[in-house]
Amino acid sequence: MQAAERRQKKTELKREAILRSAAAAFRRKGYHGTSMEDISEQLLMTKGSLYYYFSDKEAILFACHDFSLDRVLEKMREVIEAQKAANSADKLGALIQGLVDVMIDDLQGSALALDFTALRDELLEKIIIKRDQFERGMRVVISEGVKNGEFRNVDPKLATFAILGAINWISKWYRPDGSFKAADIGRMYSDLFVKGLSQGELPDTGQGA
Repeated sequence: MQAAERRQKKTELKREAILRSAAAAFRRKGYHGTSMEDISEQLLMTKGSLYYYFSDKEAILFACHDFSLDRVLEKMREVIEAQKAANSADKLGALIQGLVDVMIDDLQGSALALDFTALRDELLEKIIIKRDQFERGMRVVISEGVKNGEFRNVDPKLATFAILGAINWISKWYRPDGSFKAADIGRMYSDLFVKGLSQGELPDTGQGA
C-alpha cells in the first residue's frame, strides 16, 4: 500500500470513529443537546482536531446519515445483482436481512434513527433522495412478487412502509448485551415478513392467542 493510500485509509478510519462517537452522543443527548466538545472529548481529541475532519456539527449529522444510507444502498445493489434469477421471496428476504444487519451496527443503527430534519434544506434533500431510493427498491421487489403470484395481493407501498417501520424500530430496543443475538434478528424479521406476504396460510408463531 502506497503512503498516500495509507494516509487516506487512516483518515477514513478516523472519520468513521468520529461518526460512531457522534451518533452515540446524538442518541444520548439529542442533536441539539450535543456539542462539538461532547464528541471530541469522548474521542480524547481536541475540538480543533475535530474541525480538521468536519466543519461543524451539522456536517457530522449529515455524514452519519449519508454513510449509513450508502451502506444500505450498497446492500440493496448486492442483493439485486447477486439474485437476478432468484424469486421475489428470496430477494425480499435478503434485502430485509441486509437492512437489519446495517441497523444493528452501532453506527448505522443509531445514525439511521437520528432526526435528519435538523439538516438544512439542501442537505436534507440529499438524504431523502437516498432513503426514497432504498424504499423504491424494496417496493419493486414486493410488486414483482405480487404480480408473479408469490405474494398476496397487497399494496406494495403500504407493505414496504410496514417492513421499514418495524426495522427502524430495532434501534429503539436493541442492545448488544441483550437476549436477542444480532445474527438471529435479521433471519427472524426476514422469515416473519416474507412468510406473512407469501400466498397460503400465515406462519404459525407457536404462540397462543
